[in-house]
Amino acid sequence: MLRHKDIPSRLTWLLPALLLAATVPVHPAKALLRNPLPPQQNAAQSTSPLPQFQAAPSLPPPPAGYDFPHAQTLTYEADWRLLPAGTVTMHLEAAGPLQHITITAATLGSISLLYRVNDRFESVFDRTTGCSQSLSKVTEEGRRRVNTDIRFDYLQHKQLLSEKNLVRGNAKQASGPLPACATDILSAIFYIASQPLNPGESFNFQLADALRVVNVALKSEARESIKVPAGLFNTIRVQPTADAGVTRNRGQIWLWYSDDPRHIPVQIKARLFWGTLTFRLTSIENK
Repeated sequence: MLRHKDIPSRLTWLLPALLLAATVPVHPAKALLRNPLPPQQNAAQSTSPLPQFQAAPSLPPPPAGYDFPHAQTLTYEADWRLLPAGTVTMHLEAAGPLQHITITAATLGSISLLYRVNDRFESVFDRTTGCSQSLSKVTEEGRRRVNTDIRFDYLQHKQLLSEKNLVRGNAKQASGPLPACATDILSAIFYIASQPLNPGESFNFQLADALRVVNVALKSEARESIKVPAGLFNTIRVQPTADAGVTRNRGQIWLWYSDDPRHIPVQIKARLFWGTLTFRLTSIENK
């Protein structure tokens, strides 16, 4: 049974985790608690080799000539079952060969009264290869205060997690496998935007999160004209699916990107067992 306090927590976690929401419908740290790593995967307990994951297509790099925004801020409104649920702001900034993404998410209105959330996510990836470099989250959900950092070490082929609970005063470290190149749950939103999105076509890529590697298939379904608070957009609707059989049981996710070279994420919709959540673009600022 879904508790009231679970709803806003999952709402704000869902946007940066949209590609994994159907496979891991809780915060990555909670997933680790529910499915603790075997002792040989815990960096603090052992140096045994990490288990190998099944081979998957390598991460297709962004096409030559594609340029990620050098400075851009996107703001979204979130609705859950027709109720205003919160606001999300995504800021992109180039720093030499790297791209920085910062996302802030906060609950609003009656949802905030039930359970207040104010989270901040940060991700860094290579602008040329698309390979993620780091992912962090500052969690403020109800009385919960947790800082989580994941570093992607491609030399050792490891995801290295460090987490600190500011309320309980405890900390933990863990590690998981990492392929030669992967995107993360946050960078994936904009990595997808760098790829050709032609209706009827699809491609596969590797997604690293929760100290696991997920093979994602991304299909461009159709062109649609949609209206959001930011205006009327011609878009391309795409749908990610991960590991056959899992998303079918947990829910479906769609993204609408602007049908132009920028591929701005205009709308995101997740249809899960606890309801439909929709993010709609409200403003675009080049700063």
